[in-house]
Amino acid sequence: MNYHHLGELVHKQALTLKYKTALKYQSPSGEWLDLSWKSFADKIMKVAQAMAEIGLQPDDNVGIYAQNMDKYLITDFAAYANKAVMVPMYATASPMQVSYIVQDANIRLLFVGEQFQYNNAYKVQQELPVLEKLIIFDPKVVLKPDDQTSVFFDDFITTGDNSESMALVNSRLKQLKESDLATIIYTSGTTGEPKGVMLTHANYIKACRIHDMRLQNLSEKDLSMCFLPLTHIFEKAWTYYCLHKGITVAVNRDPSEIRKTLKQVRPTLMSNVPRFWEKVYDGVKDNIDSASGITKWLFNDAVRTGRRHNLDYVNEGKRAPLGNRIKFYLYRHTVFHLIKRIVGIERGNFFPVAGAPLSDTINTFMRSIDIHLIYGYGLTETTATVSCFPMTGFRIGTVGKVMPDVEVKIGENNEILVKGDTVMAGYYKKPEANAAAFTEDGFFRTGDAGSLTDDNEIILTERIKDLYKTSNGKYIAPQMIETRISEDKFIEQVAVIGDDRKFVSALIVPNFETLVAYAQEQKIAFETKEALVGNPDIHNLIFGRIELLQSQFTSYEKIKKITLLPNPFSVENGELTNTLKLRRKVILEKYADVIDRMYSY
Repeated sequence: MNYHHLGELVHKQALTLKYKTALKYQSPSGEWLDLSWKSFADKIMKVAQAMAEIGLQPDDNVGIYAQNMDKYLITDFAAYANKAVMVPMYATASPMQVSYIVQDANIRLLFVGEQFQYNNAYKVQQELPVLEKLIIFDPKVVLKPDDQTSVFFDDFITTGDNSESMALVNSRLKQLKESDLATIIYTSGTTGEPKGVMLTHANYIKACRIHDMRLQNLSEKDLSMCFLPLTHIFEKAWTYYCLHKGITVAVNRDPSEIRKTLKQVRPTLMSNVPRFWEKVYDGVKDNIDSASGITKWLFNDAVRTGRRHNLDYVNEGKRAPLGNRIKFYLYRHTVFHLIKRIVGIERGNFFPVAGAPLSDTINTFMRSIDIHLIYGYGLTETTATVSCFPMTGFRIGTVGKVMPDVEVKIGENNEILVKGDTVMAGYYKKPEANAAAFTEDGFFRTGDAGSLTDDNEIILTERIKDLYKTSNGKYIAPQMIETRISEDKFIEQVAVIGDDRKFVSALIVPNFETLVAYAQEQKIAFETKEALVGNPDIHNLIFGRIELLQSQFTSYEKIKKITLLPNPFSVENGELTNTLKLRRKVILEKYADVIDRMYSY
């Protein structure tokens, strides 16, 4: 498809795809509805006209503070048609986070999702005169009694239904340029205040083009589940790419309902973070471990067969021996099909994975049961993908091969440096941060440490700022340790401690569903979570399992002491970013006493 701006994308697709389904979305009752490309384009134009009618100007920043829904994407593309800039905020963001972005980006118009977002946004509006109007997606939202400015989305779209606003939008559509700013996406801010990453339409278009070169087995017959927040560059760029390919996108509205919606939609594609696949891995391994006799043997033989077929032969460009091919065919249509059907992915083509380290064990296992994960690495500043697995010829242990037309080199402190047309225009209103973010020869400093193989694959080590140095002078990569330990079904979250300490320790949040079942089975009495994690037998169970997982670590990398926590790290308590990364500084401060006790004897 020939286009040079996201403002054109849906309208050009609608010319040829017309009544094919562009989006699947849920009604208030949970029923899945279809939106055709033609209807998608028509709705975008109506919203674009309403935006023009209320005075939206080219280059204005438009805020959106909502969970995923069809109206979210309609609003995005309506703003692009007006040459305006979208500024997304996480649906879970606090009033303080919303206030910071509204002020920094000078947002006058903010689209909000449900009651939670409306309540927070209205509070911000009372404190910030710059925020003039809220447009509310959910018609069930109850307005504050003194709210005189907010309007519901369905009423809003009727306001631009006139010839003047139509002419204005059509005029702007003819003035679209690749260099137009598309989005300002604020980083989570694990350290310091968030920075607004400016991505142009040229960045997004180039991202689509390089994925065309890398991922060649997609078609309009595919169906992608939009599950991660559209605020996150991974989901946003992937969803735009699917629309670029004419692929139907099913929009999952409630993240907690994903297990149910997967079985309803049964997608062929879905971008996700490693934690989702860790849960799948735990479930499948539990079933295998609890099986007995011939059933257990079949499960294990199926995994061995799949690993040999998919990794030893197909991935290496070789034809598997006849016996292996026959067994794999049988297992693909029995054992593997059953496992995938339980999850809702039996129609799966492949599943992009990024956003955090993925365990090699889990990556290998998923390939062995015929679930094809495309593991990759990227940042908001690089319009997502810097590298990813090719369809074949990938190497477990890497984060894939560098994308076409993207240049990567390794700088000081083994920092991964990136240059290319997908790299951001810069940080919004932060000249000092921009100067620090780029090398003299124009490479973006990712802040990640790693190396390059001879085949131009990236081996990712750690966030440089997260590297610990023990008091014995040894460098520790906490994410690597956390990724390995998180493989265990009894462990939900891990925060590794070690900076300036004489040995490595960890704060562990158990998987309480699994742990409670174990305690009941072993007749371990407890009344509260605090009592359960304080039980010596439970402590010994968890620590023993950690010992097995870290058997391949060097001595100075091994966790020597642990503390089990009764409550998980959360976004609400400030311990996690909106992308669920650990805020290490917050955790170190909040649990200082607990940590000190691990080193006091």
